[in-house]
Parts: sequence; structure tokens; C-alpha cells
Amino acid sequence: MRQVYVNGDYLPETEARVSIFDRGFLFADGVYEVTLVLDGRLVDFSSHMARLRRSLGELEMPFSLRDENLLEIHRELIERNEVSEGLVYLQVTRGAADRDFIYPKEPTPNTVVLFTQKKSIVDSPLAVHGQHVVTLDDLRWRRCDIKTVQLLYPSMAKMQAKSQGADDAWLVKDGFITEGSSSNAFIVTIDGKIVTRDLSVDILQGITREAVLLYAGNVQLRLEERPFTVEEIENATEAFSTSASGLVNPVVSINGKPIGAGKPGSITADLRQIYVERSRASAI
Repeated sequence: MRQVYVNGDYLPETEARVSIFDRGFLFADGVYEVTLVLDGRLVDFSSHMARLRRSLGELEMPFSLRDENLLEIHRELIERNEVSEGLVYLQVTRGAADRDFIYPKEPTPNTVVLFTQKKSIVDSPLAVHGQHVVTLDDLRWRRCDIKTVQLLYPSMAKMQAKSQGADDAWLVKDGFITEGSSSNAFIVTIDGKIVTRDLSVDILQGITREAVLLYAGNVQLRLEERPFTVEEIENATEAFSTSASGLVNPVVSINGKPIGAGKPGSITADLRQIYVERSRASAI
């Protein structure tokens, strides 16, 4: 049975409990991170922890565990659950307090939960066949740069995409793509330029996004960070998404229309290979 971590204890998932007054449950007053595991080691761990600290700071949420503590917990769960490839989820809430929209006057002990998920990520069928996506209005709250546990609309968007026979949704605000329901969005233009939305409160600062941009720059690919339209996607030669759970995933159609040749492109494939190789080499 899978072992999880709850507030200092390792225990079977069936024995895990949190308070009914936890603010994560009542108000989605919590943040999270998802770290990729390859060969039993953690990919981009320090970057995930830096983003966790930023999210906590934006919510003015005290948190006492240090990165070395969190690293030890991640590694212990990977070992206990024999995870060679998959994900580790870390969720931190403000803790339990009597129900009130106002933050507790005195800091409450955080609720800290970690669990693992075994998953075949490198050999995902989507990487071979590509994703079909549809566009939906971006109706999320205005602080998408904070990685909170408030994920209801992304869940609704994924369900709407599924109901239309697609794999995922790319979200549109003011005529421009912001990001995928749980990923960052990229296109490759006819002249070979890689374009993705620039950082702002409208998108999450993806850790995989950051690494892919770095690796693309290292191999002299041209990059441009700016908003782009659905029409630009339709005229692109390739498109792809990035995330910890999907790595670099090709996108082959948008709203039923093929992108480029309607199959995964060479630049996307190269970036995925580079990302996997360098992630294996740098994982801890």
C-alpha cells in the first residue's frame, strides 16, 4: 500500500487524515508543487522549492520547513513507494482554524501533505501521437502566477475538452492564448521561431517551461516570449506544451484543425529528447 506523509508522519494512505476545518478544504487556502521523478531521482527540485517559497510569500503564509527537510521527505517517499518514474506532490495549507474569511490572527500550524504517483512519463503515447486541443475562455482567477490548490476551473476545462473528443484545452483571454489547463503553451512559427507567452499574473511560471527555454537557447534556437493568437497557432508549423507531468508534449491540432503537418514536429521531438537527457543528468 502506498505510503504518504502528513504533518511529520509517514503512514498508509488509508490512515491519512486532515482536519475538517483545514483552510485548504474550506477556502483553497494552500499551495502545491509537483516534482518529476526519473530513475528514482528528483528533477529541478531546487526550482520547484523556489517557486513554492514564492507562492507562500504571495499568500503571506508562514512556513517553517527548510528545503533540506523537504528534500529528505521527498526522497523517503520515493524509497518507501519504490518510485522509479513518476511524480511527488507536495501540498501546504495555512492549517486548521475556525471558519473565517480573514486569516487567523495567530499563525496556525501548516498542514503539509506529500504523496507519490507512479506514472510512465517518458514513454507517454501522447509524445508519439500528439495532443489534440480545443480553446476555451480563460475564466480562472487573476493570480494564475500563484500555484494554489484552487484547480476547479482547470478541471472543468479538461472535462469540456474531453467531451469534445480532445486531450486538453488551451485557454484564451482577450484574444490571446494564456496557457494550457495545466501546462504552458508554445508554438513554432514558419520561420522557425519558438514563441510562448511572457511571464505575468496571467500564467504560471512553469519550471519545465523555464528549463526548455534555457535548453532551446543553448542549442541556438530562436525564442520569443509574447502573447500569440489562435490564428497564429493555425499557421504554425508545430506546437507543444510543457509541464512536469508531460515534459514536452507535441500538439497536433487546435479546434479540429491540423497544426503544420498534423503530426509531432522535429523541433518538439528534439526539445523533448534534450529535456529528458539533461533532466536525467541533473536529477538529485
